[in-house]
Amino acid sequence: MSKDLVQAMQILEEEKGISSQVIKEALESALVLAYKKRYDNAQNVEVEFDEESGSIKVFSVKEVVETKYDPTFEISLEEALEINRAYEVGDKIKFEVTPNDFGRIATQTAKHVVMQRIREAERDIIYNEFIQYEDEILTGTVERFEKGIVYVNLDKVEAVMPIREQIAGENLEIDERVKVYVSKIDKTPRGPQVVVSRSHPDFLRRLFEQEVPEIYDGIVEIVSISREAGDRSKVAVRSRDENIDPVGTCVGQKGQRVQTIVNELNGENMDIIEYSEDPATFIRNAMSPAEVINVIFEEEGNSCIVVVPDYQLSLAIGKKGQNARLAARLTSHKIDIKSETAYEEYLSEQSAEIEEDYLVNNEVELTEEYDAFDEAEIIADVEEIEEIEDHDSVNEQLEEQDLDENNYDAEAVEDAISEVEHDHEQDYDELLEEQEEQAEL
Repeated sequence: MSKDLVQAMQILEEEKGISSQVIKEALESALVLAYKKRYDNAQNVEVEFDEESGSIKVFSVKEVVETKYDPTFEISLEEALEINRAYEVGDKIKFEVTPNDFGRIATQTAKHVVMQRIREAERDIIYNEFIQYEDEILTGTVERFEKGIVYVNLDKVEAVMPIREQIAGENLEIDERVKVYVSKIDKTPRGPQVVVSRSHPDFLRRLFEQEVPEIYDGIVEIVSISREAGDRSKVAVRSRDENIDPVGTCVGQKGQRVQTIVNELNGENMDIIEYSEDPATFIRNAMSPAEVINVIFEEEGNSCIVVVPDYQLSLAIGKKGQNARLAARLTSHKIDIKSETAYEEYLSEQSAEIEEDYLVNNEVELTEEYDAFDEAEIIADVEEIEEIEDHDSVNEQLEEQDLDENNYDAEAVEDAISEVEHDHEQDYDELLEEQEEQAEL
């Protein structure tokens, strides 16, 4: 048995890549548990496996102490010195306690350990092989369906595609070859659990990398993706080379590149737009195919109002709000779409609210100002104006009558002064009336 075990360990190391040292450590640990369980023994034991001879021995380990209290775990210094004069307090001494029938137990345990290690090694190999494909696209075969979950055979592992990772409305068939995106790989007791997806936004990103060399090479960059799998997606791209059109590059000649991707996704609509560092321009592009008149940002947060022509409001919103929803995800902005007419009404309402708030907030202040209205001050102001303007006003009146200092008479001057006084009285009455009306408000 022992020689067979050694040979088995060598084969496992060569074919499965399982280190013999790993099997040896696992076997020794398992034999310790088997010994304690079989012989109902709680003492401190060790098992040693000789890889050259294949022999297995069990040892009871005891510590050297001054005074022995527990013979199961301890040995007195006096007893230890009888064995070897070199022992000191704290040393560990091994006593072989290998049972005569331990070979049968060792055989069963070794078989179990080896099989377990083989399974674990195979799981580790598969996990290490597939972990490098995480976030990548693989091609597999649809193997079976169970409770809505699609199981895809990826050669060495059976991957699962949950309902949420499937394209809505897509009908896959058994044995159908299908591209999938490896979204997650978990290490479980039963082996690696590979989760694949066809609805993930990065599945679309990887498809573009496969079809557009400029994206794979990094000349054209996919900045963001918003997707409702099976229906419609928006992809924002930009070019690192000013001489290359990012949108045209992704579309391809006569639309061949993007059409290949659309066919893989069973006709999913695709909007490829150019990314811009300017948020307003980016949002305008993201609202495609709708035309945008203006983008107004709120003072706080990532919110904005997008104004579109009245006849394009439905186009901008999209079926069940899809176009607006995808644009919002793509730009990371909360978008409120308004028609041109609705926006004008919105502005009017905002102006009315602002005016009302202003009047309410300033009502007390205005009332105090009007209550402090002093007619005497207005009279003083008028008189001051009269003193400044009387002379000029009289001269103006005389000039209108073609009179000057050489030909005017006293009656003409008197008439001119009367006219000026009349005008001042009228101005004064109008000023009083205006102030009284304001005070009533």
